[in-house]
Amino acid sequence: MKTFNLAATSRKITGKAVGTLRRSGRVPAVVYGGGNAVRNLEVEAVAFGKIYAAAGESSLVDLAVDAGAPTKALIQDVQHDPVTGKVIHADFRAVKMTEKLKAEVPVVFVGESPAVKESGGVLVKSLGSIEVECLPGDLVHEIEVPLVSLKQFGDLTRLRDLTPPPGIVFVNDPETVVVSVAAPRSEEELKSLEGAVEVKVEEVGVVEKKKKEEEEAAPEGEEKKKEAK
Repeated sequence: MKTFNLAATSRKITGKAVGTLRRSGRVPAVVYGGGNAVRNLEVEAVAFGKIYAAAGESSLVDLAVDAGAPTKALIQDVQHDPVTGKVIHADFRAVKMTEKLKAEVPVVFVGESPAVKESGGVLVKSLGSIEVECLPGDLVHEIEVPLVSLKQFGDLTRLRDLTPPPGIVFVNDPETVVVSVAAPRSEEELKSLEGAVEVKVEEVGVVEKKKKEEEEAAPEGEEKKKEAK
């Protein structure tokens, strides 16, 4: 399994002041686990972005803090700015190579389903990642799920149908559906859906009209109250 190298430095700036770090092209971070105390770090934003894009959260990273000996770690809980999408914080989870861990490994669908390609079926992806348990050295970057066995509408692949990579145990329920093929909607079903949408739009219009009438009637009621006084 490929290992990625990333340099980090100890961070003294905390709280709202970390905004200055971000503006200077740095990302505030922490490292925890592995039997060590939590440490505040900072990493170079561009370098981290490249590593995160390649490693994700299921590949080991050699994290060298203050130019010291690297620590094996996994990237976890990356936070992004909701407007710019830039990384604003990241966690590193240090691991011990002799101790098993649990991690989420992304699922990658490979090949084509005959039911989709030849019959126009709809591919339904129900699982985006699989929780696994293994030694850090056995961790894989992704788990491939072949689609070639999905030949008819209603065919599906459950977790128990997949063979775990060497040294890995799947934690999820074996009966969990990973992917399936559904029949395409008929013209009648599509028309029915369109009709339902139109009805809902009309209902909204009626509600809005009634609300407007009530609002227009309200001042008259107030005037009548004043006249009664």
